[in-house]
Amino acid sequence: MSPLNRPMRSLANGLGLAWWARVQTQSPDVTYWYGPFVRRSSLQAALPDFLADLASESPAAIEHSLIRCRRTEPFTIESQS
Repeated sequence: MSPLNRPMRSLANGLGLAWWARVQTQSPDVTYWYGPFVRRSSLQAALPDFLADLASESPAAIEHSLIRCRRTEPFTIESQS
């Protein structure tokens, strides 16, 4: 990984130009934010490993969408029932 990647991702996120994946699971009902990525293609290349890791936890369903936005903590949000 290039030493410039982290500052570039931070800058892109601060400007609202970073790519994030919003991944929602059911049973448990949790929203995960995966990112930031400077390029959509980089996110698409890394996302399958993240989804496979989540699938190993056996949720009832997994849905995701790719979004260009600015995110801050928390990156994992449990739904309140």
